Amino acid sequence: MFFSKAATFGDEELVRAVSASDTESRHSENGFIDKLKANDAAAFETLVDRFSGAIFAVALRLSSDREDAADLTQETFLRAFRSISGFRGDASLKTWLIRIAINQSRNRARWWRRRRRDRTVSLDEPIGETNISVGDTIPGETASPEDSTLQREREAALLTALSTLKPIYREAIVLADIEGLTYAECSAALEINMGTLKSRIARAREELRSKLKDF
Repeated sequence: MFFSKAATFGDEELVRAVSASDTESRHSENGFIDKLKANDAAAFETLVDRFSGAIFAVALRLSSDREDAADLTQETFLRAFRSISGFRGDASLKTWLIRIAINQSRNRARWWRRRRRDRTVSLDEPIGETNISVGDTIPGETASPEDSTLQREREAALLTALSTLKPIYREAIVLADIEGLTYAECSAALEINMGTLKSRIARAREELRSKLKDF
């Protein structure tokens, strides 16, 4: 409907229409945030439904461990529920949640380091008592067995390569190149300036190219 109208609008009318749409969207978002701050249970359920998939994807890339990713996702929303009153709106809700997930991931990493945890996770490791492996949960668009195998090998190589990067580089490239956030969103989520972000992404890309040169 909007695009059919846009075809007949002049430039000024189109700008006004887009501005009105943006204003309405902001008002709707502000109303939703007000409900969250009022501890509205339905609003919080909506928040989880809307963003849990994205947060889990980020957590999985950061941790390379499905169970850890699930725990991090749960911890992220618990922390969000407890701290929503302090949400200032200087970033989108998604960016704010990713920022929380990153902080929770860092806290968990420090916790494990203090206990000298040292283990690797195989994508062929079964989940619980099922016959489904971690690698099976990584989506792929190919259908043939050969292509699926190759895709899994590439995904395994990527997760392994990511796990060897320093956390600051892994965080930057996961958000920018894998999750597809804009540089502005990455900068806000990581709470670093644009120059630092670009430097970390460049370094991460260089290291990944070296580690994945055979793929």
